[in-house]
Amino acid sequence: MAAVTSGAATQSSSAPRGHMGSRWRGWLFMGPFALVFVVVFVVPVLYAVWISLFQHRMVGGTVFVGLANYRRLLADGQFWSSVRRVVVFTVVQVPIMLCLSALMALALDSLRLHGMRFFRISTFLPYAVPAVVSALVWGFMYGAKYGLVGSLNAWLGTHVDVLQPSVLLAAIGNINTWEFTGYNMLIFYSSLSTVPRSLYEAAAIDGAGEWQVVRRVKLPELRGSLAITVIFSIIGSFQLFNEPSVMQNMVPGNAITTYYTPNMYAYNLSFSGNQSNYAAALAIVMAALTMLVAYAVQLRSMREQMR
Repeated sequence: MAAVTSGAATQSSSAPRGHMGSRWRGWLFMGPFALVFVVVFVVPVLYAVWISLFQHRMVGGTVFVGLANYRRLLADGQFWSSVRRVVVFTVVQVPIMLCLSALMALALDSLRLHGMRFFRISTFLPYAVPAVVSALVWGFMYGAKYGLVGSLNAWLGTHVDVLQPSVLLAAIGNINTWEFTGYNMLIFYSSLSTVPRSLYEAAAIDGAGEWQVVRRVKLPELRGSLAITVIFSIIGSFQLFNEPSVMQNMVPGNAITTYYTPNMYAYNLSFSGNQSNYAAALAIVMAALTMLVAYAVQLRSMREQMR
């Protein structure tokens, strides 16, 4: 009896130690990522918040001004002009890009395309091209005097200029669509690949046609991946920088201003205008706006999936 009691006591005393050991092992595995995450993400964000509360003055140096930079930002017409531009860009470009991606994924999933591997690789290949290179290539193609558009104008006798201010944003949207359609297509296609083929066979036995299978089986399956692609696309659109920045010197006149997008505005304020504190406030506000929009999209997607 005493032996049983001592054995139970030994087990009870060793159980907490084993539990604590497994807990510490988990922290050790997570440690490298947590360290990189804190150094690369948390610390820069906290530093940006900190310097946004200060202002550099010619007389007096750097002084604490509290929320003065944020109040100035709310009354900054150039900032709100850039925000409106990226909102219009997002509302127009993202649906077009995702519709094309979904159509290509449905075409691949139909198993009726010839050269499916080539089609899949060729549509994804633009994503592997750096954004700066893509902007340079398309900028030269858009040139009305020296590029592909100029050659077509000379051949057809037209005077098309896709770099004029009225259609410039659409031209940049075309570059982004070319870059990321294949990436989103693979996300949609991966989602469709998880649908069992027996479900399609059952639908065919019930007399469902191709369009009914797409509408009743495939499109509902894309809801989860659609939420992910929408959130990623919104974040990417709000961070628009490379394409207009590279094309700034290719566009005649002053069509692409220093505040064409919020990221360009923050970059020029910090590195050209010596206003890093104000640029930090702008970056914090844009991060908050992007998070709110992305969270709203995610919340709506979760509600629709729960119905």
